[in-house]
Amino acid sequence: QVTLVETGGGMVQAGGSLRLSCAASGSSFSRYTMAWFRQAPGKEREFVAAIFRSTYRTYYGDSVKGRFTMSRDNAKNSVYLQMNSLKPEDTAVYYCAADLSLILSSIAQHTAYDYWGQGTQVTVSS
Repeated sequence: QVTLVETGGGMVQAGGSLRLSCAASGSSFSRYTMAWFRQAPGKEREFVAAIFRSTYRTYYGDSVKGRFTMSRDNAKNSVYLQMNSLKPEDTAVYYCAADLSLILSSIAQHTAYDYWGQGTQVTVSS
């Protein structure tokens, strides 16, 4: 069992940067695959980035590659999402997610994750 709390959302102009944090409570944090998803109004939940549990390799959605960087700090039970060169189309609620047993082929599927934070709003103005 893990509880996730996201912080760091806000409003920024296009071209700016934001850093999201996700703090996890519970045991065995280092064993979880951790991910970020986002959801804009009227749209499906979209995969942003994930760090796979066994290799700690990072994966990104096509729309954020080269602009966003995900990292994790197991000592602090936290993951981060550094978002640079933000665009208005990045506007969404950003969610942190965790799962202990998903397989790599499911890493971008939101249905594969058991644990979710409450989300944090990111708004990018043009």
